Amino acid sequence: MRLNNLWYGILLLLISLNAVACKKQTIPSASVANKTGTTVSTSMVKDILMYVNQHRKSVGLPPLQLIDAATTESVKHSADMAFRRMPFGHDGFDDRMNAISKNIGQVSAMAENVAYGHLDAKAVVELWINSPGHKKNMEGNYNFTGIGLAQTKDGTIYFTQIFIRKQ
Repeated sequence: MRLNNLWYGILLLLISLNAVACKKQTIPSASVANKTGTTVSTSMVKDILMYVNQHRKSVGLPPLQLIDAATTESVKHSADMAFRRMPFGHDGFDDRMNAISKNIGQVSAMAENVAYGHLDAKAVVELWINSPGHKKNMEGNYNFTGIGLAQTKDGTIYFTQIFIRKQ
């Protein structure tokens, strides 16, 4: 248990070093957490964003831009689910939204998609497109996003995407 807490503390330190509110970002290395030393490529985060934005473009919507505050909360949530600190789902959504709002200021809307499995970027986005609630979030009136992944020992990846509308 101490090793898990140490790993989580190091992860949070890395995330906080990357946090810059509401700036368009490159994919930070802390957008991915894993417990085993194996690597989930940060290119998967970039690919998820690309597929989500391709879908948004296909229905006439503008692309989403990654921001650090939402990515930080997405990573934390994915890690909490993957490492069994929280059940799979949207528990703690209000806390994530409050943390983001404190970081970037008032927002007019927020939503969240989660998934898990042995999925690549295209597969997780297709899963969300084929789910009415997740698709509604992807097609919502949002302009910013955060994407975070966490991988378990068996290779299962937990995905969180947060959507934000900031005027």
